[in-house]
Amino acid sequence: MNAKYDKDLPIGVFDSGVGGLTVLKAIRSELPAENLVYLGDTARLPYGTKSPASIERYAIQAAEKLAEQGIKMLVVACNTASAVALAALRADLDPLPVIGVVEPGAAAAVHARPGGSHLVLATEATVRLAAYSNAIESRDEQATVREQACEMLVSLAEEGWTDGDIATRIIRRYLDEANEGGFEANSIILGCTHFPLLKEAIREVVGETVAIVDSASTTAHAVRETLQSGGQMRTAREKGDQRFLATDGATRFARVGGQFLGHALTFRDVELVDL
Repeated sequence: MNAKYDKDLPIGVFDSGVGGLTVLKAIRSELPAENLVYLGDTARLPYGTKSPASIERYAIQAAEKLAEQGIKMLVVACNTASAVALAALRADLDPLPVIGVVEPGAAAAVHARPGGSHLVLATEATVRLAAYSNAIESRDEQATVREQACEMLVSLAEEGWTDGDIATRIIRRYLDEANEGGFEANSIILGCTHFPLLKEAIREVVGETVAIVDSASTTAHAVRETLQSGGQMRTAREKGDQRFLATDGATRFARVGGQFLGHALTFRDVELVDL
């Protein structure tokens, strides 16, 4: 870290919607004492259909809203914003540390399967940006990367249909498409923050020999390392607080967000804010 912040300040986490709650949940599991504040820019989702200039502007507005709350770190729990706006966010918030989800996931995949064949399951927007391919290939010139857009997996996660025949058949269909031409992955990267909810169903389809890299848990590890290196980890024994902000739809945020967090939320748990 370039500056010292109050250790009790929260870690700010933002996404265009509720998917980034898988990242918040992973951070909570990794660092239970940390205070957390989450912002879902639900009024303007999805970011992936917007121009790079709009994505960058929205990301900066969301990050600055969290910075106003008083935070010691920003986690960009959105693959599209991580791919497009990370450099701009770091420049705008300097010296506040800013961590995205792409780099930790790419690093973990290369570590798990050096010189391997990596399949990135993501949304159309993330695939179009090729952020994971670029991040993996910059670390491992021997790696082979293929990216597969899996839009229906987002719907499965939000509906809570994360296991059973429907989930496995759709996953198998996407994997069959990705493996055309003889491609055979020995690592699968969950390149969308919705997809950790489907990790067990994906494991059922691919078996035990394929490494599955969860970008939520790898980002949580990166958060821990950054806080440790800067001496900024909260040392309190009690669990930290969690706050939830959204730009629209508190009721839906609570309904779907509860599935991502693994515990119930109500609309009263969600504060609506303007950006």
